Amino acid sequence: MMPQTTARVCHDCDGHATAHITTGTRAPDGTRTTLPVHCGTCHGTGTTAPRAVKAATR
Repeated sequence: MMPQTTARVCHDCDGHATAHITTGTRAPDGTRTTLPVHCGTCHGTGTTAPRAVKAATR
């Protein structure tokens, strides 16, 4: 029997919920300064609720 989960992979980010965008500046040690940007649909979790759960919460 397969385990059942209540979460699905986000269809907007395919589970890659956070991206780091370079700002173009460098830190004193030479590394690049980055900003984390989260997926707007899943808010950085990488998963979304199934449609049945979404419909029940409306």
